[in-house]
Amino acid sequence: MSTTIAPLVDRLLYKPEEAAEALAIGRSTVYELMAEGALKYIKLGRTRRIRRTDLEAYVANLAPLPH
Repeated sequence: MSTTIAPLVDRLLYKPEEAAEALAIGRSTVYELMAEGALKYIKLGRTRRIRRTDLEAYVANLAPLPH
């Protein structure tokens, strides 16, 4: 069985699992970030989606660690 990673589609809304893949972090970390308010999301019915602009804003606000 071959395991290939499909390229991410340039979308406007991401599922938390897709956001985790885009950020190269774990799915549970995405849920933690959403719960603490560090990563904004919207609710559509019972589902949560993260806007591409909110992913970009989260990454832009990450501060590098001092050496």
